[in-house]
Amino acid sequence: MKIMNMKFEDYKRIIACDEHRTLELKKTTGELTDGMHTACAFLNTDGGWLIFGVTPTSLKIVGQQVTDNTQREIANALSKLEPTVNIFVDYVEIPESEGNKLICMHFDGYTFGNRPYTYDGRPYYKVESTTKIMPREMFEERLRMSRPAFYSWEQQVASGISIGDLDEQRIRGTIRLGVEGGRINSSAMTEPIEMVLDKLQLLSDGKPNNGALALFGTHINDARFNLRMARFRGTDKNEFVDNQKVKGNFFELLDAGIAFFFKWLALSGKIIGLYREEHLEIPYEALREALINALCHRNYEQYNICIGIAIYDDRIEIESPGKFPPQITPENIKLEHGSFPHNPIMADFLFKTTFLESWGSGARRIIDACKAQNLPEPTWEERTGYVVLTFTRPSKENLEKLASTQVQPKFDLSSIQVRLLVENCPKGYLSVLEMMNYLGIKSRKNFRENYLNPAIVSGAVEAKYPDSPFHPQQRYRLTESALLWKQKQ
Repeated sequence: MKIMNMKFEDYKRIIACDEHRTLELKKTTGELTDGMHTACAFLNTDGGWLIFGVTPTSLKIVGQQVTDNTQREIANALSKLEPTVNIFVDYVEIPESEGNKLICMHFDGYTFGNRPYTYDGRPYYKVESTTKIMPREMFEERLRMSRPAFYSWEQQVASGISIGDLDEQRIRGTIRLGVEGGRINSSAMTEPIEMVLDKLQLLSDGKPNNGALALFGTHINDARFNLRMARFRGTDKNEFVDNQKVKGNFFELLDAGIAFFFKWLALSGKIIGLYREEHLEIPYEALREALINALCHRNYEQYNICIGIAIYDDRIEIESPGKFPPQITPENIKLEHGSFPHNPIMADFLFKTTFLESWGSGARRIIDACKAQNLPEPTWEERTGYVVLTFTRPSKENLEKLASTQVQPKFDLSSIQVRLLVENCPKGYLSVLEMMNYLGIKSRKNFRENYLNPAIVSGAVEAKYPDSPFHPQQRYRLTESALLWKQKQ
């Protein structure tokens, strides 16, 4: 920043404020190196003034002699700031102190997306008014944000992983969802797997990258690919009634989390006209969206921690390692906002395969699903290295009511869509596409949301792999109860 039209009196007013987060005072350039540490910290934080020629404690303006050598030393010191920064150095005459000058420099603050600054190879930042070495995690995060295609974790080649170590059936299954959803060209169904992965940015230098590993890796042995799940008794962590840890790729963890929700959350139904609609006490759509977001947007650079699901008597918490992007707060996340995905390659893939809708809309869909079920809005917060999403469970009294009306494995009071599915589908295991063809339905999303999922919940249909809803070879069939009912019609 070039300082224009600044006079001694202007600097005198700045100095009178005493040292603070954005003002550093030094007596002479004998403290130049220490001053450059502060300059680097200003560039990496909120900016600020660095002024030489002031006694810090007394705020006495003494100035110093400025020689050609002084100016060379300052220029050499500024050249050690990387990336290169153009700083105007103002040498200000001090009235009634002939020959002595103030040496004044202003540094602009950090802007999101900029590369972090270093001085002599080391990064510094401000913690209140103190200059400190920037933590490695913060430095790497800023590097990644400055050049996401180059520095991002998901773009790096996965160590020791070949294409043969990826779940090809799962890849083909998710690609099919993208094709049917109109987001991926149908040619992807028959192209070589290497070509498909390359087009979706899941290869780097012809090898699977970490994004591909996170999505489709098999035999994963890494703590960051764990999912911790616990059901606690009461409202704290003193006693648990179920405690599990699952390891796997994105889809395996998603399956496990959804199964855990169905295991421990109440299922209820209400009569709409002649038919019954079934609901988890917290909407399935909201829980699924929340878990997908946690798995997609977590900070995978933090290798020693994992996503957690904690179910208490009064609430559900989903913990995802990382923090909000600088543009997002716990308050504005509930409003319409842009998308700032931590892992854009994974997010793009999940959008193209219909697991994510438009970027930046996930929080709103979660809130709307809860409102539709007359539940309080969930909340988001940052907590000790995690972004935590909290759902409020229905009260004990309401849970008791829900339990008394819990859905039994019958379907005769289910929706008309479930009845149509049972009436039109034959005996035996069928793929989703085969079931859709029997009903004459073209939209996979419509079929899953309004036919298949309600049929599973009501006990009319069962999955071949119930513990893995997104299994690449998943098939479904009518239950014995459904077949018996069908015979009686």
